[in-house]
Amino acid sequence: MAEEIKALKVRPQPKSVVRKHTIVVRVQHNFGVLARITGLFAGRGYNIESLTVGRTQEPDVARITIVVEGDERVIEQIIKQLRRLIETLRVRDITDTPHIERELALIKVYTGDEKARDEIMRLVQIFRAKVVDVSMDSYTIEVTGDTEKIEALIDLLRPFGLKDIARTGTLALIRESAKQKLSKHQQE
Repeated sequence: MAEEIKALKVRPQPKSVVRKHTIVVRVQHNFGVLARITGLFAGRGYNIESLTVGRTQEPDVARITIVVEGDERVIEQIIKQLRRLIETLRVRDITDTPHIERELALIKVYTGDEKARDEIMRLVQIFRAKVVDVSMDSYTIEVTGDTEKIEALIDLLRPFGLKDIARTGTLALIRESAKQKLSKHQQE
């Protein structure tokens, strides 16, 4: 007698690709909300790459932009936990939605001699940045753009000697054209 061998069907596991995600959270602008959100991340061992908070057009609503690294399962857990907070009004992972990201950086760099100053000014022009403060031995440069642009400028200024850097973190808004496409798709 030949025994029939049955093969078990195994559900394929989704690939766990770790990448940066941009999560936008709208919350009631109450005392302690930010502490609860950061505590949620810290308590679960998630590292926040960037965190930006500000009021919206509604005076009692704040918008929080969080950049966090993780795979789809981790991000799904983060979003579920954020939605459980009482003050949370809306949570969206906009990583795969067309959006605009910007960051502001102030970079204080040593100027050294005349040649160094000229080279720094050339870099400032190329990156569409601007010098916002000048001293005898340094320039303070303001630059706005995506993270890659800011990193590139910092890398090019590093040989001159960086005195200090202050960065805002990522701000993000969904492109209006993407909103219209999403709205149209949801109606169908």
